[in-house]
Amino acid sequence: MICLAIETTGTVCAVGLRRPGFEDLIEAPEIGRGHAEKLAPMVDALLSGAGIQASQIDRIGVAIGPGSFAGTRVGVAFARGLALACHAGVVGLSNLAAIAHEHQTVRPLVVAHDARRDELILQIFRETETTDPIRLTVDEIPAWLGHQDLAGARVAGSGSSMLALPSLPRADHPDMTALLDLTMALDPTEHPASPFYARPPDAKLPGGVDV
Repeated sequence: MICLAIETTGTVCAVGLRRPGFEDLIEAPEIGRGHAEKLAPMVDALLSGAGIQASQIDRIGVAIGPGSFAGTRVGVAFARGLALACHAGVVGLSNLAAIAHEHQTVRPLVVAHDARRDELILQIFRETETTDPIRLTVDEIPAWLGHQDLAGARVAGSGSSMLALPSLPRADHPDMTALLDLTMALDPTEHPASPFYARPPDAKLPGGVDV
């Protein structure tokens, strides 16, 4: 299976390609902003360099957040459009799950995303179960942690410094190898490419309708 992974939810614009019998090809420059302008040329260059036509892609994985609102929308829209054009499956990849996969030998693991405004998105990964993501304020976190069985747990992610747990090396964006692994492993029908926003958008249309 030929897989393409895309990550635009942070300050990098990253694409990865996995082909049977070859090493993964990954490009992940730090760009800050401008994902909409950079992404398509990067994908084109990666495929051309590998001698792959877009029509040969079997599955596309895209990081869906939580992360930058604008960057997430760019990546998801591009992945959906490309998947439609080349008749590939498309998988939505949670950034939290990707970080947990990168540290899959560590369980229990708390993945903490800094959602700003003194809030975190938290998810616990255990050997046999995974909690649903939850958004909490910094003040709410101690009580929430006190109700969890976290003996021997460690924490990873951009918000790891805000939890009183032993932390793994900080990950500000998902590892592309992990995203490629999940692209291959997850069922597109069970993991749709829908944005996972830290909170609803602030902007509203006239009448109070969310953008």
